[in-house]
Order: sequence, then structure tokens, then C-alpha cells
Amino acid sequence: MSQIPRETVEQVLAATDIVDLIGSYLPVKRAGTRYVCNCPFHNEKTPSFSIDPARQFFHCFGCKKSGDALTFVRDYEGLTFVDAVKKLAGKSGIAIVEEAVDPKEERARRDRGRLLDLHREASRFFHELLLKSPDAAHAREYLKSRGFGKEMAERWEVGWAPEFPKTFLDWAREKGLRGRDLVNSGLAIQRDNSNGLYIRFRDRLMFPVRNDHGDVIAFSGRQLREDPRSGKYINSPETALFKKSNVLFALDKARKGILDAKSVLICEGQIDAICCQEQGITNAIATLGTACTPQHAKNLKRYTKQAILCFDADSAGFSAAERAFRECAAVGISVRVVRMPAGEDPDSFMKKNGADAFRQLLDEAINFFDFMIERAKIENRLGGPQERAEFSREVAPLLAVIADAVTRDAMINHVATRLRGGVPELRDAVSRAARGASTARRFERRRDDEPAPPTPVEPSALEPTIGYLCALALHSFEARQSLAEQFETLHEMAGHVDGIPLLRKILADRGDSDTPAAINTFMASLSESERLALHADPTFSEALPENPLEASHQALAEASALALEREDASIKAALAEPGIDIAEQIKLLQRAKEIADLLGSLPNRAITTDRYAPKRRRRKPDSPWKNRQSS
Repeated sequence: MSQIPRETVEQVLAATDIVDLIGSYLPVKRAGTRYVCNCPFHNEKTPSFSIDPARQFFHCFGCKKSGDALTFVRDYEGLTFVDAVKKLAGKSGIAIVEEAVDPKEERARRDRGRLLDLHREASRFFHELLLKSPDAAHAREYLKSRGFGKEMAERWEVGWAPEFPKTFLDWAREKGLRGRDLVNSGLAIQRDNSNGLYIRFRDRLMFPVRNDHGDVIAFSGRQLREDPRSGKYINSPETALFKKSNVLFALDKARKGILDAKSVLICEGQIDAICCQEQGITNAIATLGTACTPQHAKNLKRYTKQAILCFDADSAGFSAAERAFRECAAVGISVRVVRMPAGEDPDSFMKKNGADAFRQLLDEAINFFDFMIERAKIENRLGGPQERAEFSREVAPLLAVIADAVTRDAMINHVATRLRGGVPELRDAVSRAARGASTARRFERRRDDEPAPPTPVEPSALEPTIGYLCALALHSFEARQSLAEQFETLHEMAGHVDGIPLLRKILADRGDSDTPAAINTFMASLSESERLALHADPTFSEALPENPLEASHQALAEASALALEREDASIKAALAEPGIDIAEQIKLLQRAKEIADLLGSLPNRAITTDRYAPKRRRRKPDSPWKNRQSS
């Protein structure tokens, strides 16, 4: 598996301000020395998500989620650790060089990098042809006829695929591209008789499709001359880079607009999304020749809880709207629908009526079920009680997919009122539909290529006292240096308190720097279970005590007392066992006396908590442990 050097990760974290980063996704506001916002990882009305600019760290006091800039990007966008580092590195202009420790992984990384390079270069080639080639004059005229000029083409790197394959193949040869790479990218198809390549895109307007990082990963080609043998749009096939069920066109450009508008506008085609973006409607995106999928909805849920659908006013558009509703409602996204005039799309409507008129349509978008009812009225399907009852049975499965119970119940009441039907009857129909869907899912066979759900990672066992020592060792060079000298003490404690291996790892591997970037980089090197254990400890997100060295002495003595008491308890249990050997009994009694002597010496070395200390010791009022609780 490829790795990014720790030094590079530290450099990326040092160049990233966590407040600015999270602020680019969520509205944050200052609260004293920290910043707060509503937690994106669980539903809440009062902000409990705290961002500490000094430690470059976030912590949610509601769901207990914690981490640094990399953790936030990884979890918020569903990225791998390596992709999260690359994303932040790209923002900071830092070059990433991966260290491969597995030949297969290295090969896969090289292949992926080659495909990304090929798509980037092909996009530039198509773009240059559109702007400069005499053969692309009709493509430029088409753009002008749609109201787009050179500036739009440059912003979106729109291109033109040449009509004759030789032009493209000559360019590919000049670039040293292999036929296998062209086939793997989807730009070419291997002929059945293995006699050369067939170029997929010919005489088409080329729209680059980008991933969340802004990398070109596929193309969508728009027909310029009518040809009944080919579709108006053709997209790249699925490749190692491109899974159309995961990708939304223009999402890389629309994310900030979606956050600002607190909604996403889902259009039916790429031109519509571009047209909206060019008119300042910056929350517009489009699917890529496929209906809205569960993964599309999950991706959008990261940015918003409201979707506005803008599809054609025909049967295909209505079906697409219903599918989009099912997927969005299932993840908690509310759905409204724009009532487009028949035969119009956003592009044509704005050309005739202007952008402000289209914005008015967006403002007047209606709830999905009101849209369904209005459509049924136009089709004369709500004339009498029997027709309305039939329509109620039709919408019940759609009501059943609404994830939030309160929203679902409110919508059941609303629909029943509009249909002049009984609420209990509709609620029963929805319940039956939900049970039927649940049964169908339970018996549905898992597809061969569908990955099994990941096993939840549990935090590793960590005694609170040891957790505090870990926090001190992570953030204070003095405490870390002092604790590193206590090898024998830690070794003796290991069998009686949880978390010693993690503490040893911190003492052995943490460097000398105590900058937030260095600390967070080290945290990234730990296993997920170790990170979760540290983040779950309440002292991890607290400020260091005034004297970390003294605090480490006290905490170590506290942990020693706990280990001794647990060892003493195990000795007493062993002594109570029937038939114990006399020699073993003498040995245990001798160790019990040693423990009593050691416990007696601890009051002179540390101030301890009531919970862990022997009852004969008294805790001083100014102890940093006075509010600490055991988990």
C-alpha cells in the first residue's frame, strides 16, 4: 500500500488553517478563543462542534467526533487518508510524492496517475482545437448559438473532438501514449479483430467531467451534427477513474454555492448546469446520463439537506424526479420541484425570459408531493373518491421512504388533507409500504460486486489515567522526556491497566516538535482504534496544565496506585482459592506486603483522585484531577 512520508503530511497540516478549511464547508462563528458551528456528523440545533485554532483541532461535544484538518476532510467528504492529504496539498500548492511499499499498489498508483495525466492532456488538446482549429468553426458557432462565448469555454475547458480519428491518434503518438492507455481511459475502443483502435468521440463538443478534487476523470461529448445512429450525448464508459453512479457534473464548482444557498439545484443535462452557473446560480449540478443514485444522494448530504429538481416537463422528466426523490428522501434530504413550462429547460427558458425569471421559478419550487398532486390533477386522476384513493395508494410507497419520522408524519397529514382523505388510512398504507420495502430489502440478494458493509472500528482499551498521560506526552516535550525514562514502571503497570502499549508508542515515536502540525501528523500514523481511543478521552481536547511535567508525575503515580490496587485485588482473590500451595501462598503474601509498602509511599509523590487512590489518602483541593471521571 502506498504511503505519504510523515514529513509531507506535517508540511500539509502546517500549511492548512483548520478554521478556514471548515469555514469553507460550514458557517462558523467565533466563541471566545474558539470557533463553533453545528456538527456536520450528527443532527443538532445548538452548535456543539468546537474548533480550536491554537491546536488546529476540532471536537464535537455532542457526538464526540474529534480530529484535525485531515480527519475532517476525510470524514466529511468520505475520502481515504491519502486522498485527503492530496486534497489539502492541492489547496496549499504542495507536491505529493508517495512511497510505495507494495508492488501491486505501486502499479495501481502508477496506472491511475497515468490515466489522470492522459485525461488532463486530452482535455487541453480538445480545448485548444475548439479555440484555434479552423475545422472547429461549426463547434464555436454552436456555442455562440447557445449564448456562450470564449470566456465560458475557458472557464469550463470545453473542447472539440476532431472528426477524423487520425488527428487524435497523431497527437496521442506525439505524446507517447500507448493504445492500452487510450482504451483504459475510454477514449478509444479496441476493435474486435484487434486491427487498430476505434476513437469513441468524433466531431463532438467535449465537456470534461471532474472529480471532487477538480481532476478530469471522464468526458461528455455533445453531438454537433444530427446523426440518428448516435445519441445526442455520449459519456466516457466506466473506468478505474470514473464511476458514473458516484459522480455529479459540476459538483467541484458548485460546492460553495450549495453551502451558501443551503440547497442544491439538480438539472437534467450538463448544458443546463453550465448555463445556470454562468448566470450566477452557483448551486447547479447535473447527473451524467443516469438517474440519481444512492451514492449521489449520500454525496450531496455532505453539503445540504435540501434539493431542488429541475427536469423536463415530460414523462421521462417526471420519472427522473420520482427516482431523485426516492434517493434523496432516504438520506434525509427534502425535495422541491421546479414547475418548468412544457418544452423548456433552464437554458432555453433563460434565453427567452432572462435569469431573474428563472430565479423566480426556483423560488416558487413546490414540495415534491404537491408537484405529484398538481400533475395528477392535470391528468384528471383526482376526479372522485375512488381516483383519489387510488392515488393515495400510489404515493404511499414514496411517503414511506422519508427518513425522518416527524417529517414523514407531517407530510402524511399534508397529503391526506389535500386529497380530502383520512389520515389514519393513509398512515396505515404508508406503514404497509414500509414493511413491504423492508421485507424486499431483507430478501434481496447482494450483488457480487457490492462490497460488504464495513465493520465498525471500536476504540482500543484506554484507562482514563493513561489517556491523560498520553495527552501530556503528545503535547509536552518535557512530559514526554520524563515519562520515557519510566520504562520499568510502565512495564510493571502493563498487566493491570489498559493503554500502556499506546503510551509506549507515543513515547517512542513522537518527535521533538510540539507544533499542532507535528502532533496531528503523528496522530495520523496511529491506527484508527488508537485514534478513536485518544479522541474519546475528555482531556485530549483540553488545554495543557500550567506545569505539564508535574502533572505527568502526579498522573503516573495515580496510574501506579491503580495498577498496585488491581494487583493487590488479584492476589487476594488468588489467596482465597481453595487448595493453594503453601509456597505460592507465602510468595503472594510477600508481594502483598510489598504492594502495601509501595502504596504507603505514594502520598509523598502525587495527589490522586478518590476513585483510584487508596482510601487512606486525601486528595488536595487544587488537584488537576479533581473533576476527572473514570469511564
